[in-house]
Amino acid sequence: MSTCATASRLLTEPLAGTAATARTWLMIEQPGPWGSDALVSSHLDAAVGRDLDRATKGTGVRVQLIRRPGRHADCHEPASQRVFVAHTAPGRSWIRTTRIADPAALLELDFAALGAGEHGGLWDAYEGAPLAFVCTNGKRDRCCALLGRPLAAELAASGGTEAWEVTHIGGHRFAPTLLVLPYGYAYGRATAHDVKDALEAARDGRIITRNCRGRSVWDRPGQAAELAVRALTGEEGADALDVTATDGAAPRWTVTVAHRDGRAWRVEVEQGAAEPPRPESCGRALGTPARMDVVAVTPVVAVTPAA
Repeated sequence: MSTCATASRLLTEPLAGTAATARTWLMIEQPGPWGSDALVSSHLDAAVGRDLDRATKGTGVRVQLIRRPGRHADCHEPASQRVFVAHTAPGRSWIRTTRIADPAALLELDFAALGAGEHGGLWDAYEGAPLAFVCTNGKRDRCCALLGRPLAAELAASGGTEAWEVTHIGGHRFAPTLLVLPYGYAYGRATAHDVKDALEAARDGRIITRNCRGRSVWDRPGQAAELAVRALTGEEGADALDVTATDGAAPRWTVTVAHRDGRAWRVEVEQGAAEPPRPESCGRALGTPARMDVVAVTPVVAVTPAA
């Protein structure tokens, strides 16, 4: 049995709490081939890629390369490249966009401010449909190419969707995987039907939790806790919930999830190991990747001061 087929059959591993962590995403259009480490092995100047990687470390900004679905001629270099920057915090999500002639100009950005959610009027506000980024980097993981590229192509052909291929958003064993902006929710084991539902919901300010891996603005325990509260309450509002505190350390955390209406829940999350062993990436040796298990969800009772 192929590695991709093996991975596709291991469907018992929970998806919640497996999304890449990033408060802000910087997406740079770069057609042509991508290597395993795309920032330094693509048609993007390798020095610029290394400098962007260094400049964004510790800022909460994650840099990805993107391209339109379809054939990617090795000789094609666009006159200008589309760039998106998106912040994903609840109630403060936004997307700004522009076209650039030289990606080196991005090194002038204030990454600390962007990571904190302050764009300062940078570029133009993006007002189109929610953005779908499907992981397709076959040099990083061949299952992402085999399963992701057909999904991206189908989304692009269906119309009404702003679909892109993206270099690497983690969770290869859940291929095809994708990220939806502006809210920053990631999905795995995606089908075209699932993605269209997720995008339609995002257009209405709602979240579909089916096959959802979590919201990238939070760490893995926070992602799992927020999705557990959504499952308990049926809440679909994208900005209705916030993770206000995470206490503890591996292998156990207590996460506080608050609703904008004043309710709150204390969620106990434990780190376990996915069994049976499975490849964390296509072609890799079998392993037991960490999983986030929610073991308790308790409403927090607000105390009203005595008159």
